[in-house]
Amino acid sequence: METIARLASAGEVGALDFPWWLLRYQHAEAIRGRLAEGYAPATANKMLSAMKGVLKSCWRLGLMSADERDRASDVEPVRGTRLPPGRSIPRGELRSLFEACAAEANDPRLRARGVRDAAMLALLYVGGLRRTELASLRLSDYDAEERSVRIRGKGNKERRVYAEGGAELLLAHWLELRGEGESEEPLFLPVRKDGLVQRLDPHGEKKSSLSDQTVYKVVKRRYREAEIKEVSPHDFRKTFVGDLLDAIGDLSTVQKLAGHSDPATTARYDRRGERAMREAASHLHVPHFGD
Repeated sequence: METIARLASAGEVGALDFPWWLLRYQHAEAIRGRLAEGYAPATANKMLSAMKGVLKSCWRLGLMSADERDRASDVEPVRGTRLPPGRSIPRGELRSLFEACAAEANDPRLRARGVRDAAMLALLYVGGLRRTELASLRLSDYDAEERSVRIRGKGNKERRVYAEGGAELLLAHWLELRGEGESEEPLFLPVRKDGLVQRLDPHGEKKSSLSDQTVYKVVKRRYREAEIKEVSPHDFRKTFVGDLLDAIGDLSTVQKLAGHSDPATTARYDRRGERAMREAASHLHVPHFGD
């Protein structure tokens, strides 16, 4: 709402001081136009939805009539689509990332960090976890017998993903080094520079979960060591969805595993149509000079 207030007042008034009850259709339409110019459709529509919610509150408080509310709210959603951000990670680059972790895992002094990072990258890939989801995992979230991981995602929605394809082995190695703990303790812990797993903070208290920024730094360190193009935590998620759709083609199942509330979000990561378009384009040839 702060963004809309600043747009509507030429930057002079914030959301708390803006007279929302004075908004009329022409103002709302102008706001929609500015949002459409500066933001992706999904983001712009979320802002418009929030504005309509405020207008409804103004009506409930008796600050505007129902007719004024309805007219000001009668703006069309912003149309359009955007390609999903990031990139898919090729198989060779994935291998290089895990090889970078393995190089440390084979060094007794750095073993814990190498094993931990490999397990984290494995869950980012085979589980399609968001970095906040990975950072907040608890010991009780992983069922080694079922090879399943309970995820608390956006909107406090829980889902279950599966540590398959070798991820279960990497997790077993990490848990062996991590040691036992209470069920609500973090699954992943910091590793000190001397290679020891840091279970307690300097005050002797149990260490809290890793931050999502730590997850970002782990990925950054590993792609640099692997000497590949830049990779973000979200790129693992994009690769997860794309690879699964390639493998099974079942949009509904992949949507559930990814924790998407809208199947259209999952469909944006489907690479099959992109490959078909590339194949079609390959049939066209530009004549070279001298031909």
